[in-house]
Amino acid sequence: MRNPFRYFKSSAEVIHLTVMMYLRYPLSLRQVEDLLFERGIDICHETMRFWWNRFGPMFAREIRKRRIQTRSYSHWRWHLDEVFVRIKGETHYLWRALDHEREVLEVFVTKRRDRRAALKFLKRAMKRYGRPRSIVTDRLRSYRSAMKVIGNAAGQECGRWLNNRAENSHQPFRRRERAMAKFRDMKTLQKFAATHASIHNHFNLDRHLNRRDIFKKNRAAALAEWRQLAA
Repeated sequence: MRNPFRYFKSSAEVIHLTVMMYLRYPLSLRQVEDLLFERGIDICHETMRFWWNRFGPMFAREIRKRRIQTRSYSHWRWHLDEVFVRIKGETHYLWRALDHEREVLEVFVTKRRDRRAALKFLKRAMKRYGRPRSIVTDRLRSYRSAMKVIGNAAGQECGRWLNNRAENSHQPFRRRERAMAKFRDMKTLQKFAATHASIHNHFNLDRHLNRRDIFKKNRAAALAEWRQLAA
């Protein structure tokens, strides 16, 4: 495999650090530029924009491929929900699927919230991850209509608080959306949401569930694996 950083003057370590800071934390490009300058790294924010557009999806694909190969997700129960996103004054819908361990499986942007969009989203997620035993959704009728077509209507679960896991998982994306001052088009939203989901999965270490020593080992392992993604 060719070195993807061969035509860049900056080192691979600087590019890795820049992409990680921008995608992992709710920071704007100019804030990342200031933080790197404080470390003695003088990089323009427009260069950082080019870096994350070029290398962010590449890192996300590698993370997603490794998780699929090692089956780092669950077939027991999925949670589905939609996020309302405004693009140039128009409402769009970001469909999100995650398992019961809060691993984001799939994201999909549509202009409508009907059966056709729900069916396309479900087929896309099941093609990559297989069919789950049960799916928790809200009471949107598009889900039931789509699941009848797939033949999984008996596995749907609806309840007042059953889908709180999906609702809470929207918060990291919402924080990044505010830092980015919204999106310009559906393509940019799809690209960023998919990349951000993979990076969030990689560094989702369940800090509140583990002891300090276990958390530090997991964090060191995640950072070491991140540096090796495009090595």
